[in-house]
Amino acid sequence: METVTLTLGHSPDPDDAFMFYGLAKELIPTPGLRFEHILQDIQTLNERATRGELDISAISIHAYAYVSDTYALLPSGASMGDGYGPMLVAKEVFSRDELAGKRIAIPGTMTSAFLALQLWLGKPATELNLAVVPFDEIFAAVKSGHADVGLIIHEGQLTYRNEGLALCEDLGVWWGRENDGLPLPLGGNVIHKRHSAELRKRVSDILTGSIRYSLEHRPEAVVHSLRWARDMGKDLADQFVGMYVNHWTLDYGERGRESIRRFLARGQAMGVIPSAPALEFVI
Repeated sequence: METVTLTLGHSPDPDDAFMFYGLAKELIPTPGLRFEHILQDIQTLNERATRGELDISAISIHAYAYVSDTYALLPSGASMGDGYGPMLVAKEVFSRDELAGKRIAIPGTMTSAFLALQLWLGKPATELNLAVVPFDEIFAAVKSGHADVGLIIHEGQLTYRNEGLALCEDLGVWWGRENDGLPLPLGGNVIHKRHSAELRKRVSDILTGSIRYSLEHRPEAVVHSLRWARDMGKDLADQFVGMYVNHWTLDYGERGRESIRRFLARGQAMGVIPSAPALEFVI
């Protein structure tokens, strides 16, 4: 059988490393397929998805509004904020009204965190004072005074207190409070529609198998993920992984899908995304 090589983009962070442990270490079968892992920050992956560059990629759910004509969602691989999510932190606590007038460091304009921020504030990007900063430099931006507030994602949600910063708002808590306890949809995996339905299904099964393998071999997978765990020991990394690789990651389920519909519909209604596309999943 001829081997087909597929590019697979994901973020250099512990949860993605955990998710793809079985695949990266060749611990699960991938008959006829080889995966070239490309590790880049989520904003870069979002931008590459708008150009259709990678075969498979992690993307922000926000970005799906811009790439749904090119990519289909895989049923596994979701990152959902179930009672937690991106956070707004600063040297002091600001109210929502105060924060709207501050300079805010964000990790990218296509991240789900940024869409959630606009929805929470009720203000589009054009009415905000923003600094786009790599996600792992946001703490420094706030501490140096380059920004007044930081919108943090990834492990910063667990370590911001170590930086001497205070929590202004947890956008995952806010979203659940306003949406019947639904999780905040943050990220997902997609596959390019140029591939046949048969290949998409094979890839879907393999990626789900990798996630399941990691969950079933958690200690080894967490150790593997520590390479990308900035400022975290094993216990904290394990806690972070548990937040974003769980039952939602194996399958969105109807509640997860409903949350995506609401998230994108609210963005469209506010005029900050062009459309709220119908969700197309690999079956």
